[in-house]
Amino acid sequence: MNTAKERLLKIIDEIPEQEVDKILDFAEYLKTKQEKRLSDDLTKASESSLDFWDNDIDDEVWNNV
Repeated sequence: MNTAKERLLKIIDEIPEQEVDKILDFAEYLKTKQEKRLSDDLTKASESSLDFWDNDIDDEVWNNV
């Protein structure tokens, strides 16, 4: 049985070039969407750790560095 990627490559080989551009645009959209989701997840993770470092003791220590 063919994988989805193999089936997609076969379709790409069979359709006119101007239609391939549409597939490329959609694939780039999906990639950008995935990268944004990853970036948003990393931002949320880093923001959640800010409270740990935001305290008077650490502020005082870092003021003397």
